Amino acid sequence: MASDAPTADEAVRTMLLLVPRLVGRAKKLPVPERLRDFNLAPRHLSLLSYLLFDGPMTVNELAARLEVAPTTVSLMVGDLSRRGILDRTEDESDRRRTIVSIAGTYRAEVEGWLAAGARAWRTALDPLTPEQRRLVIDTLRTYEREVERDWTPR
Repeated sequence: MASDAPTADEAVRTMLLLVPRLVGRAKKLPVPERLRDFNLAPRHLSLLSYLLFDGPMTVNELAARLEVAPTTVSLMVGDLSRRGILDRTEDESDRRRTIVSIAGTYRAEVEGWLAAGARAWRTALDPLTPEQRRLVIDTLRTYEREVERDWTPR
């Protein structure tokens, strides 16, 4: 290990100072003008991110990726589709399933909204090895899980 590597306590201090700044900057990302009146929350941003990066998918697929109940995703999809942000189409191979996608009229705005964050993550992660990227992702997931566990009322 490099001699300038922080101790665990120094790293915790740095992260406690850094994470709120990251969140604050993310909250300041300007919502595209055409989407401002929709009062989109972070959960909407996650849903839109999956649809943008991974393409159209079913409510159940979205629920699995977002790690929430299908009914929660169904409510969000219903709300966003009524507003015209999402399209719902019947699955040709199984008419009981609905495929969800970003409506073409809002795709450019969603792409633009997510572009700055995607560029920043690419700049941060590109120089890393695949193993280092996995470590970063696993570390953030562990932090998320522990914060949720510690802050959830018992």
